[in-house]
Amino acid sequence: MSRIQKAACIGGGVIGGAWIARFALAGIDVKVFDPHPDAKRIIGEVLANAERAYGMLTTAPLPKKGDVTFCDSLEDAVRDADWIQESVPERLELKRGVLTQIDAAAQPAALIGSSTSGLMPTELQRDMRHPERLFVAHPYNPVYLLPLVELVGGEKTARSVLDDAKAKLVPIGMKGVIIKKEIEAFVGDRLLESVWREALWLIKDDICDTETLDDVIRYSFGMRWAQMGLFETYRIAGGEAGMRHFLAQFGPCLAWPWSKLTDVVDLDDALVEKISAQSDAQSGARGIRELERIRDQNLVGIMHALKAGDDGRGWGTGKILADFEKYLWQSAEKTETTVSATEPLRLLETRVNAAWVDYNGHMTEHRYLQLFGDTADALLRLVGVDMAYVEAGHSYYTVETHIRHLGEAKLGQGLYTTLQLLSSDRKRLHFFTRIHDQASGDLIATAEQLMLHVDSKAGKSVDAPADVQAKTAVIAEAHANLPMPDGAGRSVGQRKAQ
Repeated sequence: MSRIQKAACIGGGVIGGAWIARFALAGIDVKVFDPHPDAKRIIGEVLANAERAYGMLTTAPLPKKGDVTFCDSLEDAVRDADWIQESVPERLELKRGVLTQIDAAAQPAALIGSSTSGLMPTELQRDMRHPERLFVAHPYNPVYLLPLVELVGGEKTARSVLDDAKAKLVPIGMKGVIIKKEIEAFVGDRLLESVWREALWLIKDDICDTETLDDVIRYSFGMRWAQMGLFETYRIAGGEAGMRHFLAQFGPCLAWPWSKLTDVVDLDDALVEKISAQSDAQSGARGIRELERIRDQNLVGIMHALKAGDDGRGWGTGKILADFEKYLWQSAEKTETTVSATEPLRLLETRVNAAWVDYNGHMTEHRYLQLFGDTADALLRLVGVDMAYVEAGHSYYTVETHIRHLGEAKLGQGLYTTLQLLSSDRKRLHFFTRIHDQASGDLIATAEQLMLHVDSKAGKSVDAPADVQAKTAVIAEAHANLPMPDGAGRSVGQRKAQ
């Protein structure tokens, strides 16, 4: 798979900083040039929010975080990079000059993407010696979570460059969409601008305030769009006859004078103050960084929900997340786990993040089950039951679980898990898992579980292959002389021996 080896980011504001986070968390070293005096602080805060979001996003093994190096010159930053992302302010002459500098200093094969929201790539590449490698790579904020990148070429951009860029975005969890023709504001911002223009008129004409308008979006079509977009949503609205019926029924409405889309609202001082005051009343009690964290946590939750498609494919960003996690598991370094006759397997380390806690600030119940499940998955990978094995039609299914909650896991607390294999045979794995505090080793929870090997396509239990049985037997033999765990074999509510 085509991958980015080294990245450079020119400009580290809201978008540039988030690009840096996306690259670094994908394991890519990033060199940065931004002359702003607070660049390191701003980028550091964005990176911290991104790391927090990734902690909620996935338990798949992320690569070692790439190094972020701040350079004293643009030339130093771009010299060795194979993907260069320009994110300087949205002024044509400024961007054109910066891109021309990048072009002169970059290695010949480097891809050069611009984060512009609407400037035409043909205009941007005008003065470049190698204009064929320049393209618009327009992301959406926050770049480290939202996967879409609009890829737009200019008159001199090579199609192979766009194809290469699209392929290189996949391993960092992003989806590149190639726009067929360059057009001002591309596709996404054209749609957003039309909605925003109408929204400004609704506020100016006192039809509603900013909070009501946001409520209309987030409690209705915003939820539909997150999974199906516009046209697939309207296809359903057409009933059994689909899109043809929808267009026949609602198409004539387009001629009605509902919209002011062709009229430009005058953003005079009075309207600016009106919108700003309403926005302050709506959200001003929270700082921007707090709002960003709330936004990220909610986005992660939406992506998790969309990942669980009933056909196994997922929907929207959920499918991108599922594909990204599959890639992470497949490309993860194979770590050696020591099988010892004196202690259980130590398989998982993690930290309690904000999405895992309840109203008491403690880890919520289903997250304990998730950790036990992730630990069981680590055991399965150890004996050869990996993603390829599952895709081939076989797996182990959990048929019994008994969890004991002995302590409290709290926000930010480091945890590790251990697993003791109590027994195994041709079809079954019987094991005991413990969750410990990372610092003290104190026991927080235990789970005794039984798994059954199955043919998932046939829907019945079958013998595991000989090589899997052999690997589990090695662990079972090593653990045979370990003391039986306190709590193993207990029933729910059973009193402790006096």
